[in-house]
Amino acid sequence: MNVNHYIGFDVHKKSVSYCVKTADGRIVEEGKLPATHQALRQWAQKRKEPWFGAMEATLFSGWIYDTLKPFAAELQMGHPAMMKAIGASKKKNDKLDARKVADLVRCNLLPACYVAPVEIRELRRMLRYRNLVVGQAVRMKNKMSGLLMEVGAKYNKQQLHGKKYFTGLLETVEEVPESVKDMLRLSRGALEMFETVQHQLLMRLQTDSRLARRVTLLKSIRGVGEVTALTWVLEVGDPQRFSSVAHAVSYCGLTSALVSSADKQQRGPISKQRNAHLQTVLVEAAKLAPRWNPQLAAVHARELERGNRNRATLAVARKLVAYLLAVDKSGQPFQLRSRPAATQETVRAA
Repeated sequence: MNVNHYIGFDVHKKSVSYCVKTADGRIVEEGKLPATHQALRQWAQKRKEPWFGAMEATLFSGWIYDTLKPFAAELQMGHPAMMKAIGASKKKNDKLDARKVADLVRCNLLPACYVAPVEIRELRRMLRYRNLVVGQAVRMKNKMSGLLMEVGAKYNKQQLHGKKYFTGLLETVEEVPESVKDMLRLSRGALEMFETVQHQLLMRLQTDSRLARRVTLLKSIRGVGEVTALTWVLEVGDPQRFSSVAHAVSYCGLTSALVSSADKQQRGPISKQRNAHLQTVLVEAAKLAPRWNPQLAAVHARELERGNRNRATLAVARKLVAYLLAVDKSGQPFQLRSRPAATQETVRAA
């Protein structure tokens, strides 16, 4: 298809600015549209020339992308951290931003990022909401413990959140103000509500046929549970987009920042450019996985000998990413590779 127009979009919550340019950089049309489904569709339907478009990835770019995608020859999202041409400008407004995005598309310089299919994004939104609910449940548990400590009440920490124990505690505890008991009951009710909601959300994700096979394969890795597998599938989307394990490890936020100049290299802390949701789940999984996985336990023990527990956890998380990526790409259950006999004989001879 011969594309004649290149369009840059500067998207906001209430409006979308656009700039249409030809291949030689001539501006054909500029304007601003209301950020509504109907207005965007009406505008796109009036375009007579085939066009390439792009916009910066933001919180509300997803629905705009989905609305315009059927009308474009190609539509891309730009990585916000890499679109320095806009952020570094001395003069900045919506019109100029749209022009610069159009130039990036026209010159094939747009730092495009991966856009997951609509159905994956819907399920991912559900999983992230479930994680939010779990966090709220933990806060309620901590608040209940805090209230009891504030008034000097004695309680069993391990049994506090059991329903029978909690009910009996409120009936037998002494010298606790009624206001504190009321707040404890409210906290308990909120905790039960949060736990019910998160179980319902997790059940819906577990029974989704689009995820079942991939999740089952990933769970063949010892130490990988339901939530870890679901998070990997929904946050990664298409595993084929990672050309190497190092690429996937970097995406998961498990590598340190590197500053290299001339002959000097300096490693910094863990990079902030990462998928924070995936990073959190993988680090938590890496703390528990060595208990069930001998290979990961060996990695953890080797790094722990160097005296740094956090580095040992990161090493396990990186190895876990390698396992997850290999299984997801191959579509086969996890299997350890046996060393060739010739290599083993060579090792014994050495």
